[in-house]
Amino acid sequence: METFENLVRAEFTPKHTYLNTASNGLLPARTVTALHQAVRMRAEGTPLGPLYEEVEAARASFARLAGVPAERVATGASVAEYGGLIAASLPAGAEVLTAEADFASLVNPFHVRGDLKVRAVPLERLAESVRPGTALVAVSTAQSADGRLADLPAVREAARAHGARTYVDASQSAGWLPMDGDADDFLAAVGFKWLMGPHGAAFFVAPRDFGGLTPLLAGWVAGEIPWDSCYGPVEQLADSARRFDISPALFTYAGLRASLALIEELGVDAVHAHDLALADRFRAGLTGLGHEPVPSPGSAIVSVPGLGHRQGELSRAGIEVSDRAGNLRAAFHLYNTPADVDRLLDVLSG
Repeated sequence: METFENLVRAEFTPKHTYLNTASNGLLPARTVTALHQAVRMRAEGTPLGPLYEEVEAARASFARLAGVPAERVATGASVAEYGGLIAASLPAGAEVLTAEADFASLVNPFHVRGDLKVRAVPLERLAESVRPGTALVAVSTAQSADGRLADLPAVREAARAHGARTYVDASQSAGWLPMDGDADDFLAAVGFKWLMGPHGAAFFVAPRDFGGLTPLLAGWVAGEIPWDSCYGPVEQLADSARRFDISPALFTYAGLRASLALIEELGVDAVHAHDLALADRFRAGLTGLGHEPVPSPGSAIVSVPGLGHRQGELSRAGIEVSDRAGNLRAAFHLYNTPADVDRLLDVLSG
């Protein structure tokens, strides 16, 4: 029986101490193999039908991770496209409540509408700030800049009490934090961070009634029978969330399907425990060095004020982290080890 450690070590051979998953996840070996096979099919003129099947396999895998039927999952390329669909569905003057300095791909579609009332409040005050007239609460599960987690149960309760919908961006949590796709009206996540896929793929969980969304980006793949929907207007949109699909990046989804399979084999609960143990080890070490990280209990992302300027030095030492708004941001995932944490702390102590 393969253990967590054995599975991980068979898939990853990083050349550096990589602690930057909040920017990009590493590709497992199986994903690289899948990408090579997909490219070879295209180069050799092999029929690409199997690659469309990989899209469906990826959809089904993400649906299992999100805890929803595959029929509620759409495939696309970015979180912003889904935010655009949600923004387009709101009436003029509707209030959208967001957290201050949340990620642009989540919040910007509501700003560019021009006729919505977008109100930003501190993350910790999000739930208490929902009020009569709030139409939508949009928030990231984990803040990209510093890893702080939203109190989603409180936000959902407040939204229900005021008749508002919720829209969650799980890009910084899907893959290490268990998802409850049934708990929110809308959920989106990119595939290239904690899900460890190539760039160019995203998932969207829509409600069973589609939440009033119009499939503005619908092309032939959004048809109930895609291959019969290639010419002229699509006569029948898919009866599932697939009506919100865009034409898939076939290579990307072939690779992502392999990455998702690895996460399912390991189990999100096991990944969650592994990642948090490393993040907590780093927090404890920082305290010993006299540094105080941004409070983000339960998060795999740790941000340290005032140390962002050391990102270049750390990179030259073979340790990859991020500089976000002057903070040093380290992100711990399944391929990281206690030795990675200790090496980072050792360089920071110098």
